[in-house]
Amino acid sequence: MAKQSIFGRISQLLRANVNSLLDQAEDPQKMLDQLVRDFTNSIADAESAIAETIGNLRMLEDDHREDVDAAGEWGDKALAASRQADQYRASGDAANADKFDNLAKVALQRQISAENEAKAAEPQIAAQTEVVEKLKTGLNQMKEKLEQLKSKRAELVARAASARAQAQVMDAVKSIDIMDPTSEVSRFEEKIRREEARVRGAQELASSSLDAQFEQLDDLGELTEVDARLAALKAGTSGAEA
Repeated sequence: MAKQSIFGRISQLLRANVNSLLDQAEDPQKMLDQLVRDFTNSIADAESAIAETIGNLRMLEDDHREDVDAAGEWGDKALAASRQADQYRASGDAANADKFDNLAKVALQRQISAENEAKAAEPQIAAQTEVVEKLKTGLNQMKEKLEQLKSKRAELVARAASARAQAQVMDAVKSIDIMDPTSEVSRFEEKIRREEARVRGAQELASSSLDAQFEQLDDLGELTEVDARLAALKAGTSGAEA
């Protein structure tokens, strides 16, 4: 996968307004799950891209170091050949002096070539280094945001579970609401009230029967008193006649 596309995905994900996405989502938990998957996949891609880029950067650095070392070595050889040429020329050996001066020139040409290669690689090394640093920064930001998303998802799941538990409790409370005329408790209370009313009715009926019996007793008492007075009256009358 091209590094530019990795940059694009990282930038897009990092710019994403998670809260806005959750507000617009029909199922926030599913949205968070999708975001977690997107971040996880992009992190894996970014890690792969970083590893590849670092590998290429290290190869460029190794080649650059070799060119720098080669330039130094050819410079040393050029200096040594030039000194040797000077010695031969000082001793009057022009042929060997020219030979070693020519060797010095060859060494200098090699030195220049190595230096040019080293210089040509430096901008590429700088660019690759910048790419690596950007990828590392983006990767670290994505990992931080992924942890935030996971925490947000865990919070959301916990809140959803709590809401379900509260709803279940409310349903249970409603089912045992003694003020609800349809509840079992209310129906049982009504049954008891009816039984209590029946007992009171029976008691009132029994009381009425007793009152009637006592009234009959009172009537009998009055009759007895009347008979007694009648007897006394008759007795009094008989005595008067005698």
